[in-house]
Amino acid sequence: MPIQTHFFNGSRPAKRQLRFWVFIITGILGICAGANGQSSKVQPASKRGETTYATDKPTLQKGEQLFQTNCSTCHNFLQKGIGPNLSGVTSEVSPAWIHKFIRNAPAMISSGDARAKRLFDEYKQAMPPFSTLSDADIRAIMAFVHRNQKREPASADMSRLGAPLSDPMPQKIEKSGLRLILEEVTTAPATAEKVPLARINKMQVLPGKPDRLFIQDLRGTLYEMVDNKLRVYMEMAKERSGFIPTPGLATGFGSYAFHPDFNTNGLFYTTHTEKAHAAPADFAYADSIKVTLQWVLTEWKLPNPTADKFVGSGREMMRVNMVSPIHGVQEITFNPHTRPGSPDYGLLYIGVGDGGATENGYPFICRDNHHIWSSVLRIDPRGTNSKNGRYGIPASNPYAQDNDPATLGEIFCRGFRNPNRIAWTPDGKMLISDIGHANAEELNLGVAGADYGWPEREGNFRMYYRAKMDKVYALPEDDAALQYTYPAALYDHDEGNAISAGFVYSRTDLPPLTGKYIFGDIVNGRVFYVESSQLKPGQQAAIQEMEIQVGGSVTTFQALSGSKKTDLRFGLGLNNEFFLYTKADGKMYRIKGCEAR
Repeated sequence: MPIQTHFFNGSRPAKRQLRFWVFIITGILGICAGANGQSSKVQPASKRGETTYATDKPTLQKGEQLFQTNCSTCHNFLQKGIGPNLSGVTSEVSPAWIHKFIRNAPAMISSGDARAKRLFDEYKQAMPPFSTLSDADIRAIMAFVHRNQKREPASADMSRLGAPLSDPMPQKIEKSGLRLILEEVTTAPATAEKVPLARINKMQVLPGKPDRLFIQDLRGTLYEMVDNKLRVYMEMAKERSGFIPTPGLATGFGSYAFHPDFNTNGLFYTTHTEKAHAAPADFAYADSIKVTLQWVLTEWKLPNPTADKFVGSGREMMRVNMVSPIHGVQEITFNPHTRPGSPDYGLLYIGVGDGGATENGYPFICRDNHHIWSSVLRIDPRGTNSKNGRYGIPASNPYAQDNDPATLGEIFCRGFRNPNRIAWTPDGKMLISDIGHANAEELNLGVAGADYGWPEREGNFRMYYRAKMDKVYALPEDDAALQYTYPAALYDHDEGNAISAGFVYSRTDLPPLTGKYIFGDIVNGRVFYVESSQLKPGQQAAIQEMEIQVGGSVTTFQALSGSKKTDLRFGLGLNNEFFLYTKADGKMYRIKGCEAR
């Protein structure tokens, strides 16, 4: 069976795609059994008389630069995350094996190499042949990885936690008996030669006369969808010369939102990524901690809001440093149910992830309301009472009147690893999806001032971030006193790897779907639902799975996209039509029917 190459949720123009996949170099090396089915008890290279690793400063500096640019998205030397913990890798496999694997990973996987095959099965990812790296580049990366082999999480007394949970959620997601009938609508323009072909992400309707429908590609393009075709509306690279879509995992053109009065005031908001130290950050941390990139929030003023093409001038509102490329500012939105005169009208919600701070050893950056990371913010774009004077902090925010000067009044609620999407149900409930670490995927009800627990909690479970983070534990007896808010729906990694947030089906043309919150899993493309009426904090609404049918045949998004990582997303179009689309192939579908079996 041929090995398919596919990519995490990231932005990679064709030439840069290969560069990104250095991330898995040693991950596919150190966890499993030895190469070619041999024992995993491999002697260190120095004891086998094989080539050792370079130790000179220029090589190590070059290796660090290549690693930080291309590998740190998914790997570090402390924790297992999107990819394996790299500590100890070079003591378990030979330099020759590592070099060979980097040069052509798919060939080694296809050949039946035990180590490569097991990690491919676990992480469902494979990097393509690494033809763009020179031998010297590969040796430099290997040298840097080898130098970092002794890093380990801080030791801790684990006995008080009890035994880790071997299966946090043993009850499996049940089949609902419902089948979605999908109709293929269009295919987004490919923005790369390799999977994901089109990083189509957030869909939004702009109310007006007539309503307009938009969707963006994280690589930098905002499209307007007209008559089922996508036409370019805005290109971020042309508006901001510092824009970077690499290395991926949601970096790039992160999100966008039209002001509720856009049709009269022409105000439009975006987030995007730029290189580290591109400009002074409004939210930073100690200089001793690495900055990998910056997220930028911009307000744009359009003189003609009805124009077919974007023309406008922008002002920077906020700039945030990030420890790593993951978990950035991937969502901005306005509450669509508010009307002029209501307290929430015109206030912008902003989801800010932890930037990978916890798994890189800096949990203090994201564990309290003195820091912006791991939070959902609420700001007044037209105000000026923020520290930088470029936006306002609403007096109704839960921490706006806090007597502690270190508290950030911008924070609406906090304790998220990656608040990837924010949406509202038709009856006004705020929903925040949170992509988990190694065990749990969450859907939360947004409550002002609530703390959802990260990095002390993952889902309904205790996590000990001072040690290994791939295990979770039962909650302590005194947990109620800590006043954490727990998810309204939750599934573990037996069912999927990353929640893809959705929407409530509010139309009445398909009664079996009306009132259901439809969502899924980014990686495997399974489609789930919960009853919207059952969503309550900490009460765990029952999740059920739906089948999908396309062109008369029951299928899966993995089969449709030809990729184990589908990058499934959901959107609401004109007249609340429900869309499903996959970044792997850029194909877009709409729900046309629903059958009960």
